[in-house]
Amino acid sequence: MSKKNSGLSIWHLTMLSLGTVVGGSFFLGSAIAIRTAGPGVLISYLLAGILVHIILTALSEMTVAEQAPGSFRTYAEEMFGPLVGFVVGWVYWTGIILAMSSEATAASLLLRNWFPGISLPFTAIIIIAGVTALNLLGAKLLTTLESGLALIKLTAIAAFILGAIALIVGIAGRPIGIGAIGKEPFLPGGISGIAGSMLIVMFTYAGFEVIGLAASEAKNPQKTIPKAINFTVLGLVILYSLAITVLLPLIPTKGLTEEVSPFVAALTASGIGWAARAMNIILIIAILSTMLAAMFGLGRMISSLAENGYAPAWIKEDSDIPKRGILFSGIAMITGVGLAYLLPSEIYVFLISSGGFSLLFAYVIIMATHYKFRKNKGCPPQGNCQLSGYPYTSLFGLIFLLAIIASMPIIPGQGSGLFAGLLLVGFYTLAYIALRSYSLVKSNDNISLKKILNVNKTEKEINNPQRLKSLKLQSQFETAEELSKQKENNKGNNKK
Repeated sequence: MSKKNSGLSIWHLTMLSLGTVVGGSFFLGSAIAIRTAGPGVLISYLLAGILVHIILTALSEMTVAEQAPGSFRTYAEEMFGPLVGFVVGWVYWTGIILAMSSEATAASLLLRNWFPGISLPFTAIIIIAGVTALNLLGAKLLTTLESGLALIKLTAIAAFILGAIALIVGIAGRPIGIGAIGKEPFLPGGISGIAGSMLIVMFTYAGFEVIGLAASEAKNPQKTIPKAINFTVLGLVILYSLAITVLLPLIPTKGLTEEVSPFVAALTASGIGWAARAMNIILIIAILSTMLAAMFGLGRMISSLAENGYAPAWIKEDSDIPKRGILFSGIAMITGVGLAYLLPSEIYVFLISSGGFSLLFAYVIIMATHYKFRKNKGCPPQGNCQLSGYPYTSLFGLIFLLAIIASMPIIPGQGSGLFAGLLLVGFYTLAYIALRSYSLVKSNDNISLKKILNVNKTEKEINNPQRLKSLKLQSQFETAEELSKQKENNKGNNKK
């Protein structure tokens, strides 16, 4: 059976994306956004939905034109050179690895509510090992499992919406009506409250880029990718907006805390105490589902880096399932869990806070890449221009994302995330320069900024789509060795 007929369907891609996105950030972290913006948080969710649609549509447009295993990392390298491709790939991979190792520990803490004697690090390692093993089964089986887990999460949100509506209209008792929402202003913090909530709201949408990383394994990607993206964005905006709308009458927004899920707090305040126990189960499923989908993307990202010589060469393999990349990512996650016990708590929290920045950084690169991609290449050859309003929509998305990143220092606990993320960008930039300089020295070549940045590629080479599909780039070390051999051969010929 051909790959075209046996690849991932619209359903698989949509469920994979929803499985990544709908996680602890929404079930638990949304409390911070709601408390910051008040009822006006609905505006934040709608604005974030528009931004997510712009980002995903931009990514879809590039994906329809070229299905590349590294997705946005590969497109960024094609447009801006190897330095950008190297840095965005490693920053994304490292940030998500650290964030997911923290998620494994969070799941262990939730499990300890039922099993008080379990070891937290051992349980976290078991969870990561299970997530890694399931990813080794292949994309089709994984996305089928992910679809089931995503449905459980979506059903839980739908059940909350129906239960809240029953309380509001009084199906099971005295109607609450507009309840708490009638006793507080719509925008208690004004526009600054909306701005302050945008970062957290964006985190509740984060993870959708996994669709791009799955594109090379999709069935008929020119049709499935755009449709999966539309279903993902539409589903998220409707589900999130409805859930927040019916939550607001149940509990005052100032009564929410980051320690308790706003949905649990709302139902408990309405006399449904057993909701806390049920929500713990949903939270565990949400975390495991997010980790499964994140590992799917991480294995493919590190394999893409290895294919270009930017990661250990042994990770490269000619297989539909990047098993070595998945195993490498799993080992890295376990190492991340170990860091929680080896490093002082302040340093560990500082490191894992880079996860949010790494996602926003990837989205900034996607929008900047799309702007140049569309300018250089026009619309995809097998599809219409999907992002209308270009270049204004691309620039709007880019500026909006930069504004959200700039707001990180004013959000409690997120300033360290910005600093840690910038340190990651700086570290990997220096790492690339060091590797590139080493290869130039080894090949007895002169070191210059132009050669280090590798900007001497011709526009014809960069814009040749066939090159992207067929050429396997060599590592800096392989290039250096080849150049050395060529020089030795030239010397031998000259002597003759």
